[in-house]
Amino acid sequence: MKKILVTGGTTFVSKYVAEYFVNAGYEVYVLNRNTKPQVQGVNLIEGDRHNLGGILKKTFFDVVTDITAYNAADIVDFVKELGSFGQYIMISSNAVYPEYGVQPFLEESEKSLNKFWGRYGTDKLEAENVLLEKVKDAYILRPPYLYGPMNNVYREAFVFDCALADRKFYLPKDGSMKLQFFHVKDLCGLMEVIIKNKPDEHILNVGNTEAVSIKEWVTKCYESLGKTPTFVNVTEAIEQRKYFSFYNYEYYLDVTRQSKIYPETISLEDGIKDAAKWYLEHKTDVNKKPYFEYIDSNLVER
Repeated sequence: MKKILVTGGTTFVSKYVAEYFVNAGYEVYVLNRNTKPQVQGVNLIEGDRHNLGGILKKTFFDVVTDITAYNAADIVDFVKELGSFGQYIMISSNAVYPEYGVQPFLEESEKSLNKFWGRYGTDKLEAENVLLEKVKDAYILRPPYLYGPMNNVYREAFVFDCALADRKFYLPKDGSMKLQFFHVKDLCGLMEVIIKNKPDEHILNVGNTEAVSIKEWVTKCYESLGKTPTFVNVTEAIEQRKYFSFYNYEYYLDVTRQSKIYPETISLEDGIKDAAKWYLEHKTDVNKKPYFEYIDSNLVER
């Protein structure tokens, strides 16, 4: 039984990763501050990744999955705390690519400040660079928007709430802006392929092969709950993040490297149904934003 260490383990991606690998038969250790409920079947290591007093040095981990590294210091301090280990997989972000870059973004494309993501993207890039310097067998995954069960970010859940309340949906412009998604289960499946096969490529853009328009995405979210949306197109120069759950930023990752080792991904339709099923039972687990209030005060009956 392989031992896998998951940083985090109590929120969205890290929680899903922990549960996935428990169910896959791994011996799963999670590192967190123990302020939230733990996934059943994990071994808890309670502490701060920056100051663990050497407790990790006692255990060899076949795999370290770093979900919570956001800057260079997170990597530098954590690697010092580790003893011996096999592979190291870091979840980075599409935010390392600047918004003005040539798309679709390749792994070798220019990396720089993205005005929509700010320091989040440049900090992730610095974390990547430090990791590659310090760990020979490191893998870096750059996902687009992740979705699925356990998502505590108010994205698809906002659309589900609109559908459940039979509300009209206020759509930015004509809804043609495209987004790229990746189901969190596919992220885990890809990680398992990396663990088992140790591919030659160590930096991978990950995601569904095709992007989808936001109008199509909203329609699929409504349909997952047996509803059909009625759209109101917002054409005024209003910051769309005030009433919609994504920035006014269209991007597309080239996922050719991923497709060579993990060719089949969950369809967006099935993935959204999976997310909706979870949300109906866990509405209070999502950090909701006041989109309804803004819409009702500023957009209704314009």
